[in-house]
Amino acid sequence: MKKNLRHLTLVMSVYNKSDVHPSTFILIGIPGLEAAHMWISIPFCTVYILALVGNCSLLFIIKTDSSLHEPMYLFLCMLAVADLVVCTTAVPKLLSLFWFHDREISFEACLTQIFLIHSCSTMESGFFLAMAFDRYVAICNPLRHSAILTHTVTGRIGLAVVLRGIALLSPHPFLLNWLPYCKTNIISHTYCEFMALIKIACAETRFRRTRFRRVYSLVVAFLTGGVDFILIICSYVLILNTVFHLPSKDARLKTLGTCGSHVCVILVSYTPAFFSFLTHRFGHKVTPPVHIFVANIYLLVPPMVNPIIYGVRTKNIRNRFLKVFRFAKFTN
Repeated sequence: MKKNLRHLTLVMSVYNKSDVHPSTFILIGIPGLEAAHMWISIPFCTVYILALVGNCSLLFIIKTDSSLHEPMYLFLCMLAVADLVVCTTAVPKLLSLFWFHDREISFEACLTQIFLIHSCSTMESGFFLAMAFDRYVAICNPLRHSAILTHTVTGRIGLAVVLRGIALLSPHPFLLNWLPYCKTNIISHTYCEFMALIKIACAETRFRRTRFRRVYSLVVAFLTGGVDFILIICSYVLILNTVFHLPSKDARLKTLGTCGSHVCVILVSYTPAFFSFLTHRFGHKVTPPVHIFVANIYLLVPPMVNPIIYGVRTKNIRNRFLKVFRFAKFTN
């Protein structure tokens, strides 16, 4: 009897120490609003379609119009690709969950989703910084703009942004793969998210690695969005200093007008991102549905709004779009 008990204790000890990876996770969606999922999916689907159409149209217009092959618009193309990857990684599964109650997602697909969403979101922040640098050079050193930001330099900046996103976010899936999930496989979210998986890891492991997880998460957030935002602010301080030294009011307004689109997309993207980051770490009284809504707004709204802002405010893009639209209407 004692021998059997000792053997059972040994087996349980080995089981408790082993990493437990469920073959699938179960996505809940928005907790407490399951009955309204069908209605919530309508604006989500509409925004996703607008994001696809807008970003694909932007890529087509810039590619086919040689006058738009300038650093600002090339960075905008890179941003559009990152936007498409982010929303396409999350939304199809989200709509499948809302429409067909398809809640299951495999462990590997979940880790892939986390990596793509977080790395491409980091790339978006990097492209905003690159666009701010373009505006700084164009306004503060206009005579050397074409010499400084050549197509080669623009490509290298874009590649550096992509590599930074991959390098800083690659540990995410490995860290999550090392954690055991013996507690539950249910994720209270509409898509796989780093913090959501951390919360369902085994309690003993989670408490043992809490400090490392928090430090790693804060360092990555600071090295991406934090540093980028600080540098963007610095670039605009220098831009404003140059603008206010221009001789006429018309010149000042015209120069500031070239930055309007960039400022708008930064506000649209960074506002929900910072709110989501702060509520995750400090907003313990914020209800889960609010967390999830903000996270989905961050994924969906900027990809939809970015091409609209640049399409409306940029004369060359707007005229090119109208020309293509008229041609399509004429052929029909």
